[in-house]
Amino acid sequence: MNQARPKVRRSRALGIPLTPKCVRYFERRPFPPGQHGRSRRTQSDYKVRLLEKQRLKAQYDLREGQLRRAFDRAVRRPGKTGEELLTDLETRLDAIVLRAGFARTIYQARQTVVHRHVTVNGRRLDRPSARLSPGDVVAIAERSRGRTPFLLAAAGAHAPQRPAPYLDVNLANLTARLERLPVRAEIPVVCDEQLIVEYYSR
Repeated sequence: MNQARPKVRRSRALGIPLTPKCVRYFERRPFPPGQHGRSRRTQSDYKVRLLEKQRLKAQYDLREGQLRRAFDRAVRRPGKTGEELLTDLETRLDAIVLRAGFARTIYQARQTVVHRHVTVNGRRLDRPSARLSPGDVVAIAERSRGRTPFLLAAAGAHAPQRPAPYLDVNLANLTARLERLPVRAEIPVVCDEQLIVEYYSR
């Protein structure tokens, strides 16, 4: 079975390509799957907000409980809740591994962390949900750097088109330092965070 197919269907349902492989399928059929996929049905306010929440979950590959806890943390912070939510998610270890170009997708980034290929400030960390703070240094562990995925990463194969301005990345050495917290305009996710705030505040 082609493992890309479930993500292709999910990409079409959410209206965004979730992986680089999904892009060509999504561009060919940029409408939801199923016999009614092409029809333009009016969506309720609830469904619009639910879809936006599902989009965000998919882009970070989160479970519902993880997103809910991130939202609860964002509510307690002094800034705009939606922007605080995205900042919280963007400082997850797996997100930093992805933005640094050490992995091709969020799924690969999570696997990289779980399999203990990543260090934070010199210590191996296997929790993708770990939050980083400015000054933290993420690196691919020394013993893992000879593996094919990391040789590709060091050569720039996974480097994002728009480098994250809040990261100081050295691809050749497979290290990245979180210089500061990201702001909304720098976070490359497709979502209207205000709709997600409204969904959880209902």
